Amino acid sequence: MEKNYHLASLALAATVAAWYLGKVAGGGGELLHTLGEYCSFIALVGSLFVVAGGIHLRVKGEATPLANIVFLAIGAVVANLIGTTGASMVLIRPWIRMNKIRMSAYHVVFFIFIVSNVGGALTPIGDPPLFLGYLRGVPFFWLLDHVVEQWLFTVGALLAVFYAFDRWSYRLMPGKIRSEVETHRESWRFDGGVNVLFLFAIIGAVFLPEKFFLREAVMIAAAVGSWFATAKVVHEENHFSFGPIKEVAWLFLGIFVTMMPALDYLALHGREFGFTRSLQYYFASGALSSVLDNAPTYVNFLQLAQATAAAPGAAPVSVASVLASHPLFIIGVSLGSVFFGAMTYIGNGPNFMVKAIAHDAGVHCPSFFGYILKFSLPVLLPILGLSGWLFL
Repeated sequence: MEKNYHLASLALAATVAAWYLGKVAGGGGELLHTLGEYCSFIALVGSLFVVAGGIHLRVKGEATPLANIVFLAIGAVVANLIGTTGASMVLIRPWIRMNKIRMSAYHVVFFIFIVSNVGGALTPIGDPPLFLGYLRGVPFFWLLDHVVEQWLFTVGALLAVFYAFDRWSYRLMPGKIRSEVETHRESWRFDGGVNVLFLFAIIGAVFLPEKFFLREAVMIAAAVGSWFATAKVVHEENHFSFGPIKEVAWLFLGIFVTMMPALDYLALHGREFGFTRSLQYYFASGALSSVLDNAPTYVNFLQLAQATAAAPGAAPVSVASVLASHPLFIIGVSLGSVFFGAMTYIGNGPNFMVKAIAHDAGVHCPSFFGYILKFSLPVLLPILGLSGWLFL
């Protein structure tokens, strides 16, 4: 099945597409709109993937606990500029190298918590579900204006807990080795600097008009330019391949098309669910994001918010109307989808990628259930719950 996942995804998408073309009034237009969103989504994710693959950080030396939390905090910010996938790909190997003497399971887990998920909650570039929200009408800087305090609290709480873990681990090191770490600071080298220009091109393209696929064309051009401008040795050091983005492209083709019936059902019956509080959206979207990919989860709960915000018996209102009348609904869906993607390895695409890279580097990683029982439930869930209770 793993070898034929693309055929399964294509078959499911084709089945739904055939139904909409043959049985649903206006189904052809709805299908074209969905495929247009899919193209925009893949253009962004794919171009960021290629450009991030051309950036390589070389690190020598061992990091102290303070240096580690600074690194993770920077990673949380960077995730909003190159996406959680891009930030994970660029930063996980330097993270492993700078902690090679005492690299442990919790280093991998907190990297996934902060860099691969929670960090990327401020911009549409940060995490795929937020870009889908942008395509559906959420302004680019809207979340940055509304969730910075909750983002700072959540990231800060995770960093504080990580520091406690890391400080305890650091103190267990032999005194001689600890002294060497403290006297020999890390040295850094940045390769592939030309890709910063291509990154700016992709960010700028997000603001271009939707007509004639101009936005997507610029993103693809930046990816092509990055591929040819990056030295081969950089791609080799990053172990870069197109395999992961091919998998994402096929998988999300199936997801986008097969979501259509669910979205139509929510448009008609969304009010019947009784979701009238922001915390309901936060925890419900979070629960599904924990075990499903967070992008389709976000879109379905956004549709539910549009239906709920409408008058009884009326059609769902626009996203702009929800932003004006029930902004906390959008915040709950956005942060629930992004934050809770860290609850399991399958909650967000970068999670398994980070685990695979760490495993290949010889780092012990928790099992699927070990990750949940030892870290997600006792550490992450209370922080996310408190964050939602305080701000929503």
